[in-house]
Amino acid sequence: MKIATTPTNGEILKKDDPYPYGWREVSQQLPNGKTIRRRVPLTLYDILHPQVGDYRMHNEEHERFCNYLYDVLSARLAKDPHAVVLYDVQVAWDSPDLTPHGPDIAVIFNVRQRQKWATFKESEEGTKPSLIIEITSPSTRSIDLEDKVKEYAMAGVPWYVIVDTFEQQGNTVRRLLGYRLTPNGYHQFPPNEQGWLWLESVQVWLGWRGENIACYDEAGNLIEDYIGVTAARVEAEARATQETQARIEAEERVRQLEAELCRLRREESK
Repeated sequence: MKIATTPTNGEILKKDDPYPYGWREVSQQLPNGKTIRRRVPLTLYDILHPQVGDYRMHNEEHERFCNYLYDVLSARLAKDPHAVVLYDVQVAWDSPDLTPHGPDIAVIFNVRQRQKWATFKESEEGTKPSLIIEITSPSTRSIDLEDKVKEYAMAGVPWYVIVDTFEQQGNTVRRLLGYRLTPNGYHQFPPNEQGWLWLESVQVWLGWRGENIACYDEAGNLIEDYIGVTAARVEAEARATQETQARIEAEERVRQLEAELCRLRREESK
């Protein structure tokens, strides 16, 4: 099995960065007997198979996409007590041939009891992710596009989706890649005419909204993230307050006009 060791697919690597992929803290015993902690740079193999406590470098867009997907999918499955969405949590497979991975987003059903997992162990939980979503980063795209396609298929993950962004001839290209597990391995399933992928296990469309990743319900309505929902609610409340204030002011003007009309009528009758 091929494991990526050098950047490919137009990946970008800052040569002056001592920790281009992140770092891991390890203990080191000095000659005087003291023990210190020092940072060790991560390799591409460590990105493919991270350890708990690794600090991996992500850009702002990657974090934003992950946060949005975690919030939306968690809300979507909130009524199912046996469904969980994990964000950047190590998954240990029930296979001696597979080293643990750290998916960006993992959706898991048939969980006996929710826990604060540092590592989700398939052998202990009796279930595995039904859907994994990875968001590519410029320096590690080959891992998501190549190695994980092979290894998630070996792990038996039914659905694997890649949110891919890359630069091509000076232009930013955004695309969604979807894989469905078959007896012969992963089979890529195409998006619809709008470029959206249907995520059957969570009953949402995954697509784009400008430069941002977006989820849509069965009817094609945008599913806002927490910030969007909160902003919409604040805006609605402000609009309701303005409408209430406008109605009170209109009623007060009517009352004043009626009072003035009554006064004029009394003066005419004198």
